[in-house]
Amino acid sequence: MHEPLHPSSWSRAKGYANGIAAEGRLIFVAGQIGWTGEQVFESDDFVAQTEQALKNILAVLECGGAKPEHLVRLTWFVIDKREYGERAAEVGAAYRR
Repeated sequence: MHEPLHPSSWSRAKGYANGIAAEGRLIFVAGQIGWTGEQVFESDDFVAQTEQALKNILAVLECGGAKPEHLVRLTWFVIDKREYGERAAEVGAAYRR
């Protein structure tokens, strides 16, 4: 479905791919935030909202017949870069769930 592109002479990418070759149907997901499908924030916690936003992405993908493994790219916008860095392990765990 998609193939990571990584020049063999480059150092290993950590947490991202330098490029992706993909084919097939394209699904574009609009910007998702940490509220539920009913547009309710159930938490003001950064990681909880991150996990909800990821669940929202999966729900939209599912509507188009796609699964997490079909995802090619995410662009993240965060308000507090420091908190994101401090809680990166928790964010990573939410992403893997």
